[in-house]
Amino acid sequence: MSGTTPIRLVVVDDQAMLRGALAALLELEDDLTVVGTAGDGAEAVRVVAQAHPDVCLMDIQMPGMDGIAATQAVRAASSATRVLIVTTFARPGYLRSALEAGADGFVVKDAPAEQLADAVRRVHAGLRVLDPALAEASLFEGANPLSERERQVLRLAADGRSAAAIAAEVFLSAGTVRNTLSSAIGKVGAANRAQAVRMAQDKGWL
Repeated sequence: MSGTTPIRLVVVDDQAMLRGALAALLELEDDLTVVGTAGDGAEAVRVVAQAHPDVCLMDIQMPGMDGIAATQAVRAASSATRVLIVTTFARPGYLRSALEAGADGFVVKDAPAEQLADAVRRVHAGLRVLDPALAEASLFEGANPLSERERQVLRLAADGRSAAAIAAEVFLSAGTVRNTLSSAIGKVGAANRAQAVRMAQDKGWL
């Protein structure tokens, strides 16, 4: 595409090898150029604020600030930058959260290279790009039924700590924690707290 200004990209992924491979792959396209990379959400915000790319390709599960929070921060730091989520974790809850945070597209990492490049171009053109199977699952699954408190308590219950230990951490009574866990278990249709944690994680609700 000689004569046209290439689409400027920032690639964000916590796995250095994958980040490098993704950047190299996109650089092979005549109309795409990578102007920066980042290994976590906080670094992504700094790089985007400095480079003001056209499109930021964002991973979701990263240490510290995850891709959902980073998407929101990136949009605040550079409002003209479009965000395309590129993740291994094809979970309906993640799709909803990403769109609510301001993402313009959501594709999975096992998509073919040409499909990813096409997604970048479409997002840059102002279109919304969603993995079709995931979009359908998201509609079927419905919205996250858990409150912020229930998500917090379930996340803490994930490593097996007791209601009393959770209560001490979130400054609630053990009874309130037990009630909150019971409510969360009922909302996701689980038999116990361990199953509730697994189900909520699988749907991307935590």
